[in-house]
Amino acid sequence: MTWEEPFCGEGASCFRLGTDDNGNAYIAIAGAEDHHLTDSREALRTLILDIKAGKADHLL
Repeated sequence: MTWEEPFCGEGASCFRLGTDDNGNAYIAIAGAEDHHLTDSREALRTLILDIKAGKADHLL
């Protein structure tokens, strides 16, 4: 598994995204990578595109 550098907000937790050679994607809180969520790379792609399209703006 390969983890990307953490994505951090001001005063918030840092999240990390990772992938493996089997087509899986991972999301974890930085420092707690052993307790990650796992899904397909396609699911991660869809999540990122939906967030970029504003579908999660109501959570802000």
